[in-house]
Amino acid sequence: MDTTEIGNERARWWEEFYREGRGRWSGKVNRSLAAEVAGLWPGTALDLGCGQGADAIWLAQQGWRVTAADISSIALEQAARAAAAAGLPADAIRWERHDLALSFPAGRFDLVASTFLHSPVELPRDRILRAAADAVAPGGTLLVIGHAPSDAHPHADLPTLEEVVAELDLPRDGWRLRTCELREVEHAFRDEAPTRRVDTIVRAERLGE
Repeated sequence: MDTTEIGNERARWWEEFYREGRGRWSGKVNRSLAAEVAGLWPGTALDLGCGQGADAIWLAQQGWRVTAADISSIALEQAARAAAAAGLPADAIRWERHDLALSFPAGRFDLVASTFLHSPVELPRDRILRAAADAVAPGGTLLVIGHAPSDAHPHADLPTLEEVVAELDLPRDGWRLRTCELREVEHAFRDEAPTRRVDTIVRAERLGE
């Protein structure tokens, strides 16, 4: 299967996922993202794999100028409706459709966040995460949050904390690690009781040029 076929399969899977209503997220911001971003001065932000938009909406409410990208046009439509329902103006968030393995939002950002970039269909995570790092402006922040392998997940191979750091391959003379840890976090799902899961959290600051 070539790159185009894999990309088409990936897009079909996620469109069907959101069409069938399997996106059962709570609509609330990821707690670890909120905690890691709390001390940052709002600027431009890029939310990769934004899904139904909870993190992007929260960032916009905190004063960030947000670009949010996802492979699913259905998810982006749902996210835009959620942003409107939250009272945000139409231009508060720029919604962009990207298969991040094939295209990437243009520009550099003060914050680039990747939250749960896991996929049941082949996905070059290392290449995407390095593109995410390249998109961070000098003095900006890269935040990568994922489920740890200790948290059983039916659809994706989950990297360890060490594997996430290796995927990023950040040069030591250009970056400073601010957070690199496993964290037990309570996750809320729509119409379900909250559950506790272990996540990998990596936050790095790009040194000024």
